[in-house]
Amino acid sequence: MSDQIYATDTEKLDVAIGEALRGLAEGGIPIGAALFDEDGRLLGSGHNQRVQGDNPALHGETAAFLAAGRQKSYRKTTMVTTLSPCWYCSGLVRQFGIGRVVVGDTVNFFGGQDWLAENGTEVTTLNDPELIKIMGDFINANPELWNEDIGEE
Repeated sequence: MSDQIYATDTEKLDVAIGEALRGLAEGGIPIGAALFDEDGRLLGSGHNQRVQGDNPALHGETAAFLAAGRQKSYRKTTMVTTLSPCWYCSGLVRQFGIGRVVVGDTVNFFGGQDWLAENGTEVTTLNDPELIKIMGDFINANPELWNEDIGEE
């Protein structure tokens, strides 16, 4: 855990964007995430490693969750993700009671965030233009890989 405080949602999203760009540089899908405690301290961050690790289960949110390690409770944590969480990652948020989710892009994909909100998770959408372009360019250049990642043919 870091002692640095990420006070704003934009500062927190910047951590997730850094992870997404790392994933893209590694030849993977540019989705990153980070988990923060209630004071804005980074607990863990990660990125989608479906391609690099040949691991279909290691999405950005799951990578951040794993990097954070065990917590007594997740109710006061915030998961920040560059892209609207898929159903798999939305299930992780619900399963562990993560209290808040910040989403960087809902234009290129809209996952389970309404379901999360309907079930008590606070959801904030930023729709960052930089992220929308990065993900849109990736999807246009890699439609087969993108469809594989979201479970479509």
